[in-house]
Amino acid sequence: GLVNKLQHDTMEDAEEQAQAIILTAMERMASEVTAERTVTAVKLTDDEMKGRIIGKEGRNIQALQRATGVDILVDDTPGMIILSSFDPIRRQVARLSLETLMKDGRIHPGRIEEVVEKASKQIEKEVVRAGEDAAREVGVVGIPKDMLKLLGELKYRTSYGQNVLMHSTEMAHMAGLIAEEIGANVQTAKIATLLHDVGKAVTHKIEGKHHHIGAELARKYGMSDEIAHAIEAHHDDIDATTPEAVVVRIVDAISAARPGARNISAENFIERMRDLENV
Repeated sequence: GLVNKLQHDTMEDAEEQAQAIILTAMERMASEVTAERTVTAVKLTDDEMKGRIIGKEGRNIQALQRATGVDILVDDTPGMIILSSFDPIRRQVARLSLETLMKDGRIHPGRIEEVVEKASKQIEKEVVRAGEDAAREVGVVGIPKDMLKLLGELKYRTSYGQNVLMHSTEMAHMAGLIAEEIGANVQTAKIATLLHDVGKAVTHKIEGKHHHIGAELARKYGMSDEIAHAIEAHHDDIDATTPEAVVVRIVDAISAARPGARNISAENFIERMRDLENV
């Protein structure tokens, strides 16, 4: 009878306590609502620049496309060139290369190759720095360099308009707060949360779902099973068996669902409008 009573009381209090813990964490974590969007358009100094970028018989633009692996779209839009590629890192290299070439004024195939090589090295440094800064901001140490580099690549990726690196750092702060409240391992929760979407940086190179890839990478680079499991279980196809894995799931939902974090699709907007009209 006593056991039944205790179980019943626990069940009744659990939801209320869970809400209190989540609300406490949300109140303590204040971050910017607007996130940096991926750049795909490059502003030109003047319309004459379009001709110089295209070059004689299209030599310059072909050299740029070959060197960067990005499609460069030159249309009638005044003062603008569009860069098109599924790889955001390549797009950043192409943007930086174009901006450097326009400042310098010397645009020819030999110079283009040189500038693209320099831009690639610069973006690589920025990627590593972004990963290190994120880990430092969250207050975690001991993450392998290769994982930090992949984490930094998320700076140039978005999910429904939400910057993935900002989403991950925001989640890691909240994971630390919730893990402390429930007595889970704070460092494990923070590291797993920070790296939960790292598989998105290599999805186009390795087959599989991003959470499975992320867990494989964590194991490959010698991270603990607790961290790997928490990364792998942040979607519903694998059961979360540790408190840290449950925390990752919770903060992922909180960060993605808060108003203004992600772009609302047209279908969702129409559905909401219909609901409002029905009311």
